[in-house]
Amino acid sequence: MDRRRRDLVDRDLEDAAADLLAHDSRLRGLDVRVRFDGGVAHVEGDVRAAADLAVLRERLGRLAGVLAVWDRVRVAGAMPRVVDLGCGGTKQHRDNLGVDLRPGPAVDVLADLARGVPLADESVDQVFVVHVLEHLADYLPLLRECHRVLRPGGVLHVLAPWWRHVNAVADPTHVRLIDVQTFKHLCRPDDAGRCWYPLLVTRDESTVFADLVPAKGGREPAGERRLARFFD
Repeated sequence: MDRRRRDLVDRDLEDAAADLLAHDSRLRGLDVRVRFDGGVAHVEGDVRAAADLAVLRERLGRLAGVLAVWDRVRVAGAMPRVVDLGCGGTKQHRDNLGVDLRPGPAVDVLADLARGVPLADESVDQVFVVHVLEHLADYLPLLRECHRVLRPGGVLHVLAPWWRHVNAVADPTHVRLIDVQTFKHLCRPDDAGRCWYPLLVTRDESTVFADLVPAKGGREPAGERRLARFFD
């Protein structure tokens, strides 16, 4: 998609989000702002309770054309704790905690993610794993760690090159091919009962996007109808 068309689509999505906030009784009155960049909803503002934010994420994710919902919203006055794993030289927000193996201007914590994530259980609200999974021969241990460190209701945001795009194979350090269907097995309980609930799993012509919530703290695994929204 060329830049001009992408910008037009983003402006249309912003209008749709504004209509949703104005007319959906569950969202009306929320002090939030939504802008779109390349189909990704960026949300800022304040809500009274985590339940309000959960409904907002769900409703935005149902708008046609939305690829992901990334929010930096205060809940009851508290800012979210957000981590960028394998951030390299770029964090998704300057206030995120950047974790990487090698030092750099965006890195706050040095850690070998193959040995685990150096954070306490259920200590963060969001985890970004942006263009990381395709570099790992076995990414399941890292995702188990993300499941561990996320609080109930927290969100894992994944971006990876779509396997049919040249970006997936142009980098010789890519060792795994990723598709929307890759995430289906993560939404089924593993041997330890861990699994993810899909908020939104989709792609554009080059990138796969996944917003996933750990199924814990009262969150049940997704049923067949929910899974059918995203997976074959």
